[in-house]
Amino acid sequence: MQTGLYIVGTPIGNLSDMSPRAIDILKNVDLIAAEDTRVFGKIASHFDIKTPRVSCHEYNERRVINEILDKVKNGASIAVVSDAGMPGISDPGFRIVRAARDMGVPVFMVPGPTAVISGLVLSGFPTDRFTFCGFFDEKKLRDDNKIRHTIVYYESPNRIKATIAAIVKVMPERQIAIVREITKMHEQTIVGYPADLMNIDAPRGEIVIVVAPAPEHKMSDNEIAEIVNQVAADSTKGAAADLAMRTGISKKEAYNRLLKRGEKE
Repeated sequence: MQTGLYIVGTPIGNLSDMSPRAIDILKNVDLIAAEDTRVFGKIASHFDIKTPRVSCHEYNERRVINEILDKVKNGASIAVVSDAGMPGISDPGFRIVRAARDMGVPVFMVPGPTAVISGLVLSGFPTDRFTFCGFFDEKKLRDDNKIRHTIVYYESPNRIKATIAAIVKVMPERQIAIVREITKMHEQTIVGYPADLMNIDAPRGEIVIVVAPAPEHKMSDNEIAEIVNQVAADSTKGAAADLAMRTGISKKEAYNRLLKRGEKE
């Protein structure tokens, strides 16, 4: 094995997706730095990988990085794996790669499946331009709605209904795809407008949410009036910002429309 740090992608569900090269690398490096050694143990057992391993996760990553890279600088070959998919994609990994670059340590890529790309393709939404926002954060949703092309999130099944409800309030005009159990037996993709998916049975398994690009057509007065009614319960200032973001009109025009609505009432 050539001395260096090997970033190794592992299956996101189906173990048959493990590449022969990934298996070969993991069997022959001197050490494997795993996000969770117990989780990786299942892969190791399946492919008869007996290489020694250490933990390298978000809580100890900063502390163990130098220890790992010092071994590489002394001639070792070390592989980095996350629990599933590509290290560094909403998983530990980017810090050790950055540190390796800073220290002049060779870094090699052994690509594998990633849920973000798989979910994006399964959605059927445009893939020429997209933004991955990591795990869904309702506090950032209004800012995310300023992204007018495709958006991708990760989400857990126990939060999915609350997440859809939040999207209904901010992005009702944008279709979403809920993609779950990618590469597994119960893989499923559900596509629709958020309001239409409010009452779905809560899916099991890890979930990718893909949000379609914002509609390109200019909204009619009737469509804007409908959204005015939806946001009017908020304070006028907050509602005006929400209305402007969702319709594409200026904040000043949005504010005036809300004032006119209030006068009629």
